[in-house]
Amino acid sequence: MSIAEGVQIVSFGILAVMMLVSALGVVLLPNIVHSAFLLAGTFLSISGLYILLNADFVAAAQILIYVGAVNVLILFAIMLVNKQENFSELPNRWLRQGSTALVCIGLFALLGTMVLVTPWSIETNLPIAGLESTVIMLGEHFFSDYLLPFELASVLLLMAMVGAIILARRDLIPEAEENQETVATSLTLPERPRELTSAATGDDN
Repeated sequence: MSIAEGVQIVSFGILAVMMLVSALGVVLLPNIVHSAFLLAGTFLSISGLYILLNADFVAAAQILIYVGAVNVLILFAIMLVNKQENFSELPNRWLRQGSTALVCIGLFALLGTMVLVTPWSIETNLPIAGLESTVIMLGEHFFSDYLLPFELASVLLLMAMVGAIILARRDLIPEAEENQETVATSLTLPERPRELTSAATGDDN
């Protein structure tokens, strides 16, 4: 993907401002729901920067994984919990804020030093690489050189999904006979109390 130099500079400026403003909003806003929505804006701005770097696959993965999965999961967790708690002043709060400020200043100095030390000039006589789509190259590597790790990762995700479904639906396990003694081992998981299930069935009748 080739974009004019002026468009690249303007797009980079807009995306950089959006990313910085949304990141500051995530940290400074008192409402956690607003911070979660601004976190999605930060992820989208980063994906736009990846597009400017001709990393289209990384930009798509940024949107699908971070915005579509991680950020949505954070929003669901916040809205499902919905716990109202009064703000209470913590003891020695200035010490926590001071240490946080020192860590942030140290990270900013480290990243600024890396930006200043890194040689960003590109020789004009070298062939320009990376103008083709990276999705085709990654797809070829996934289904040729790295086929076995790719399939193993999908099997692990499937096992985790099946385990989560089994743990979430343990209330549908049929009740054991009353005269049958159950032996608790380290491999058995605690089930729901039978009194609640029998009371629920009695109310329905």
